Amino acid sequence: MIALHFGFGAVEAEFWRWLFVMARIGAALTAAPLFGGASVPPQVRVILAGAVAALVCTWTSVQPPEALFSLPGVIAILGEIVVGLSLGFALQIAFAAPTIAAEVIGGGMGLSIAATVDPENGTHSAVLGQYYTVVLTLVFLGLGGHLQWLALVVKSYSVFPPGAVFAAHGFGAERFAAITGFGSAMFVTAAVIALPVSLVLLLVQVLAGVLSRAAPALNLFSLGLPAGIIAGVAALIASAPLMSERMTALSADAIAQAEQVIAK
Repeated sequence: MIALHFGFGAVEAEFWRWLFVMARIGAALTAAPLFGGASVPPQVRVILAGAVAALVCTWTSVQPPEALFSLPGVIAILGEIVVGLSLGFALQIAFAAPTIAAEVIGGGMGLSIAATVDPENGTHSAVLGQYYTVVLTLVFLGLGGHLQWLALVVKSYSVFPPGAVFAAHGFGAERFAAITGFGSAMFVTAAVIALPVSLVLLLVQVLAGVLSRAAPALNLFSLGLPAGIIAGVAALIASAPLMSERMTALSADAIAQAEQVIAK
């Protein structure tokens, strides 16, 4: 069946089936923002992928190709990886919206110079971006979004059976176009999140410019920077109730995007 035999019969066949199922699940976990972060050890992702793959093998009748190490078998594995990466990337796009909004707000407040290490991506990001990321993660986990997303990964096996990913009605160009279209929704969401605070910061900067023109002796930088920080913090506190609603809607949008990837 697989062209490699170790003399274990049915147990060996189930082992190769289990590894084949892990390809799609492992790719999805690697691309997802919560499970694929730099702070998550690879061993944890492998264990989680193996556990979910064991459940999929028990609940479904997924079968690997007859010759897994042949050209059709390699193409089937590549198809599994493409579906998994697409599901994780759809979730990743939704989680990038608050980070973009934080960059816009931080630039207006003058906090762009304050950067910390992002444990999710292993890079440096604005402090405000860390705040938004933590809030979105807590809301997403509190609503059970991670469980819904894992359910979509399992459901993808019935929508795109192994070996049929690149078929005539499988994972075609329209799927990739839909995933690319998620980027526009990401920028719209980032603009909605940053708009209230950015509007307040714009008014403060305009007021500081007017005062600087009226009284040239005033130092624009010593006046505008503290005023921008104070106004930005006040605007963030005032918009906190709206932020929770926005994060809840963003969590629902993330799941809807992932569901659209595997929609029939």
